[in-house]
Amino acid sequence: MSTDHSPYGAVFNHQLWDLSSLILNTRLAAALDRGVARYPIHRSLRLAARTHVDAMFDDLATQLGLSAHRPNGRSLLLDGEGVFVDARAGSKADYCSFYFGIWADSVERAEAVLQAVQARIEPVRIREPMFSIDWNFLSGNGELQSASIEELADDVLLDEAYPEIGDVTGFIDRYLRAKETVLVLQGRPGTGKTRLIRAILGEISRRNEGSAQALYTGDKKALECDEIYVKFITGDDHAFVVEDADHLLRPRAEGNEHLHRFLAIADGVVRAQGRKIVFSTNLPNVGDLDDALVRPGRCFAHVDVRELRLDEAAVLIRRLAGERGLDADAAIAAVAGSGNRSHSLAAIYQAVDRLK
Repeated sequence: MSTDHSPYGAVFNHQLWDLSSLILNTRLAAALDRGVARYPIHRSLRLAARTHVDAMFDDLATQLGLSAHRPNGRSLLLDGEGVFVDARAGSKADYCSFYFGIWADSVERAEAVLQAVQARIEPVRIREPMFSIDWNFLSGNGELQSASIEELADDVLLDEAYPEIGDVTGFIDRYLRAKETVLVLQGRPGTGKTRLIRAILGEISRRNEGSAQALYTGDKKALECDEIYVKFITGDDHAFVVEDADHLLRPRAEGNEHLHRFLAIADGVVRAQGRKIVFSTNLPNVGDLDDALVRPGRCFAHVDVRELRLDEAAVLIRRLAGERGLDADAAIAAVAGSGNRSHSLAAIYQAVDRLK
């Protein structure tokens, strides 16, 4: 059994695959020696399954009729006549994520191997919509690196949790259909900003046959160079998510030297071409944001994701408790007993969870 562990769950750190790359290059060179000029066809497959990495890789290694090599616990290399497969995996608590890169000498060979891989995984494949987080950060030597994290699009949002929005489903639908690129979610920690972002990404996935990809970063230094913006504009990401973007959203008059890059891709010379940019921030005041970012035509909405008053919290608690068959009064009393004038979603959900 593999003892590899990743701090990010289902992660594929593209800088950790030097051995895979070396073997790939070596085997491609060997293929050239065998008379194949190159592998001109490439296919890729990304999916999640309720299984163990070792069990799935063992099955693929022994059932596809290809030579197999395991460089480490999270990768599998398959080699055959006219085809090469680089498989990578990562684990979360109740499912695993897989990525397959397939190179072949013909479309037919690539499609045949792709279908064979899908057939082996199909019995345990997760069919629910998912989205991929392409997490970008700077390494110690200043290079932009990325890791891919597969997430289930299973977040359920209640209108009662977002009184400033009201119809949450309708709000997300209008945003995804709008020509404006930017959405700014502003509020204190624990008010549901991340939950709302996940719901947006989940809806993008549902509109793209169960798959969506978002470029994500919380790395301030990564946002200070052009590379990540070029990656977004030229890549396949459906959205760009920046959480805790306080430093990035302040007015340029206060010395913010980096916002201009987002302005350029949001509604500047280079357009985002229908892709979305979502910021979350803990800045307390509307005036703390740069006017150019939230201007009409560029920003779809600037939402104050606030804490709930006690009467609003009580409505949400009764909804949550009712759906679970629990008595809401104890949770309402616990929230009221905190003495706070307003209450975060985190505190409300915690109070309901304690009723179990």
